Amino acid sequence: MATYLALLRGINVSGQKKIKMSELKVHFEDLNLSHVRTYIQSGNVVFRDNIHYAENLVDLIRKKIQSVYGFDVAVMILNGGDLKKIIDKNPFLRDAEKESSFFHVTFLAEKPAAENIEKLKKIDHHPEQYILEDKHIYFYAPNGYGRAKMNNNFFENILKVPATTRNWNSVNKLLALMTE
Repeated sequence: MATYLALLRGINVSGQKKIKMSELKVHFEDLNLSHVRTYIQSGNVVFRDNIHYAENLVDLIRKKIQSVYGFDVAVMILNGGDLKKIIDKNPFLRDAEKESSFFHVTFLAEKPAAENIEKLKKIDHHPEQYILEDKHIYFYAPNGYGRAKMNNNFFENILKVPATTRNWNSVNKLLALMTE
């Protein structure tokens, strides 16, 4: 049985798209997903499944949320191996001068088009730094994420793909949940 992580974009932010985590857990169980656990209020759900392919899970979860709540939510699905690779390969970890409390990972729903990647490469908001790797972005915001110019909306607008960002602590906690 495979363990997955579902990252939901933009729920419970500024009073928008409200979903109680206890309800979300039940909705995942209604989809015959097992060992469902949520982490904090921002749409992180760890679960197990042996029936569906990951890409089918995205549609299944989106349709369930749409039918129950009446709004659409972008959903990104990762397995434990994917998340572990993302954590292990964070290039900012090799720089002893960077504090991990300023690390973030932006997860992309799909690989961005080449022309949008080129647009992103032309933008510099130093001291903020990013490294795009396939369908995720390592992001370093030394002045704090709340002040970052290169926030989730920035990446979505430039790359033209749905995205959701988690801080480094949350990313690591999610992997721990997946391996329990």
